[in-house]
Amino acid sequence: MKMPRLFAEPKAKAPAKASKPRIVNLALQGGGAHGAFTWGVIDHLLEDGRLDFEAVSGTSAGALNAVVLADGLSRGGSAEARARLEAFWTGVSRAGTIGGARDLVQSWMSFWSVPTFRPSQWFDMMSNLGSPYGFNPHNINPLRDLVEGLVDFERVRKAARPKLFISATNVRNGKIKVFTDGEVTADAVMASACLPYLFQTVIVDGEPYWDGGFMGNPALFPFFTETKAEDILLVQINPIERNAVPTGTKEILERMSEITFNASLLREFRAIDFVNRMLDEGRLDSKRYRKNRVHRIDGGQALERFSASSKFDTSLSFFEQLRDAGREAARDWLNAHFADVGVRGTVDLRSQFS
Repeated sequence: MKMPRLFAEPKAKAPAKASKPRIVNLALQGGGAHGAFTWGVIDHLLEDGRLDFEAVSGTSAGALNAVVLADGLSRGGSAEARARLEAFWTGVSRAGTIGGARDLVQSWMSFWSVPTFRPSQWFDMMSNLGSPYGFNPHNINPLRDLVEGLVDFERVRKAARPKLFISATNVRNGKIKVFTDGEVTADAVMASACLPYLFQTVIVDGEPYWDGGFMGNPALFPFFTETKAEDILLVQINPIERNAVPTGTKEILERMSEITFNASLLREFRAIDFVNRMLDEGRLDSKRYRKNRVHRIDGGQALERFSASSKFDTSLSFFEQLRDAGREAARDWLNAHFADVGVRGTVDLRSQFS
């Protein structure tokens, strides 16, 4: 695939580089179109060069960003990873302009709005038929076609770093499934991004899966035992708090989805805080347990200016706006907290759940 030319930016003074990059684990939330904000965050982190990723955990749109990132790094380092991410979001934009695929892509990008509020009259009519087995009997998924054409999954599985953790929800038992190592395939990624009212259940090794956001958005626990890095950098695009109480139907549904898709993350915050406090008090064996320092690049404030209806927007110009917002957020976070990496966490975990 021909890679599009990277976007031009005004020249700026390069940040002072550390002699050796600081190692972190990267955690990427799902959130439909707002995953383009995460694209921007990753793009700036790669350009800056002061952080390196031991592992990446991703769910839904976060999983898509994660595998494209890993593929690019394995092919040609940071520059290739930036180019691949740009190619992916450009491809999503193109898929969102083609016939029936437009309705599916726009609906996936809207992130958990109910089908009856779709932007096109065709999709409104078809969604009333019920499940995707009715209105999408051939299981058309333009995201799969895009990912399979862009990512060399065999190369990704063989790469030593970053280690990938891709979360999906097992439909049969309701448990989280984290695909890693040799399990990371196009099927695994599609399972992680399978919104069940749009796409048919994804079967992997005989088990049925839906979107990973139900049980891990994203999963942090694999970092505790499968990596050495003690710093977790979360890119969060679903706000935990909103001051206004929603009253309209769309706003109520949006808030319901945000609460649902943040629930597992808050539980993990609580667990990390508990272990950290027990270690500080000498009540846990430091040889068996370790502290984890949590950092966050929060897209909530940056994304507030985009209306709920913007989630149907699959234009490249919209994705570029989100990318630029993500780049700015990453720049601000590095300026404020790079010195804290490896030293202290920068998220008050207890305030998030208590």
